Amino acid sequence: MNVPENLYYSKEHEWVEVKGNVVRVGITDYAQESLGDIVFVELPQVGDTLSAGDVLGVIESIKSASDIYAPVSGKVVSVNEAILDEPQDVNNDPYNKGWLLEVEMDNQDEVNDLMNAFQYLQLVKEEKGEE
Repeated sequence: MNVPENLYYSKEHEWVEVKGNVVRVGITDYAQESLGDIVFVELPQVGDTLSAGDVLGVIESIKSASDIYAPVSGKVVSVNEAILDEPQDVNNDPYNKGWLLEVEMDNQDEVNDLMNAFQYLQLVKEEKGEE
């Protein structure tokens, strides 16, 4: 399982890459692996406003559909249009080609509510029943 140390993580298995007051958001390697083959991604529109914890979209696999949650509050400034046509990129490269959207944050302090890589790995171990 790949958990890059330069990213932040939510309890709902989204990752966040901070670039000034804009964050790039995607789902983690663990999340895409748990979902299986991803066949559809639904995302908000550029200009939409998100609040941390709100559902921002849906990701569907051959196994199930799962909500995607906003890890921070702010305005959607970019959406990865390529994954709307090729959702398998989320499986193949969740941290690069498989990113979902970029959000201009309302409050940069919200990043402090997210987990670092070590904390996220502990969460995954607990969810898997490992210690």
